[in-house]
Amino acid sequence: MNEINLSFWLTVGGTVCWAVCFAWMYRITAKQNRVMDQLREQGKRIEKWSKVEHDLIKEVHPQVGEIKEGMNEVRAAVKDNAEKPAASAKKQKNQTGAR
Repeated sequence: MNEINLSFWLTVGGTVCWAVCFAWMYRITAKQNRVMDQLREQGKRIEKWSKVEHDLIKEVHPQVGEIKEGMNEVRAAVKDNAEKPAASAKKQKNQTGAR
């Protein structure tokens, strides 16, 4: 009778542990769902404000494409000017060295 009694109480204990674990996991899942909902809402707000900011920047700076094109032209001019003095310096050095 002692073994049967022990088996019964172990079964009852296991069932109670299962119920406690189920309740605990349910609470954890509910908290996770609340956090995920908050993150989704935050993401939507960030997307909304990013779009507003982007539209505002486009209104304030409509010539961004023109500025980029101008920068490419300046970059090319600076590169050409940097190469020309170096070439002329070599030419002058060769001319003075030949005398």
